[in-house]
Amino acid sequence: MSEAPRRGPASDTTPPKPPIRDSLIAAAFQLFLERGYEQTTVDDIVTLAGVGRRSFFRYFPSKEDVVFPDHERCLADMTEYLNSGTNEDDPVERVCDAARLVLRMYAENPTFSVQRYRLTRKVPGLRAYELSVVWRYERALAGYLRERFAGHRDGTLNADVIAAAVVAAHNNGLRSWLRSDGEGDAAAAVDHALAHVRDTFGAETPGAARTTAEEPEDVVVVISKRGTPMWRVVREIESSLRQD
Repeated sequence: MSEAPRRGPASDTTPPKPPIRDSLIAAAFQLFLERGYEQTTVDDIVTLAGVGRRSFFRYFPSKEDVVFPDHERCLADMTEYLNSGTNEDDPVERVCDAARLVLRMYAENPTFSVQRYRLTRKVPGLRAYELSVVWRYERALAGYLRERFAGHRDGTLNADVIAAAVVAAHNNGLRSWLRSDGEGDAAAAVDHALAHVRDTFGAETPGAARTTAEEPEDVVVVISKRGTPMWRVVREIESSLRQD
């Protein structure tokens, strides 16, 4: 009788165990869906994941953070992308492209993103946490624009308004996709929304007066003797403008 073939090492037939961080995320969302967010504790999560409490807090400072596990990485990627730009880049186009990094993060795992969206709609504490995350993205965009618009009239105002508009447009397209359960083209929805921002702000130079070749600015130089009454100076200016 021939000898039965020997089985190879366990590693050859057993799928690799997911990293601890991924196991914690999967366990957390399984419990959130089964029991509810408020009813799930950190102890429940680590028990299901088969790790200790210390392992959980090594990856996530709080239970809220396990719901938004990739935002820190995405914020770092966004900051790096903005900082790698040059003065030749159109600033509005640059911040729109930076916002697409957030979309890419959501689109990488549509099922998880939709589950998180549904969860945050039900839990007020998570909605508040999500708003704090969104605010950090907006501050990163505004910080970049403030540097680009430095020295312009209302540069800070323009930077903050455009950053808020980019975030609002991005979220409008993203949430439309999430409400459809991740069906359809997420990029198309976000691109459509961001195009509105580019059309509104992209052609503007913050702080600069709006002038065209057909309508140049009027510059009038009047030379008057010291002590000339102001009413006479004004009359000379008006007279010069009428002549033009």
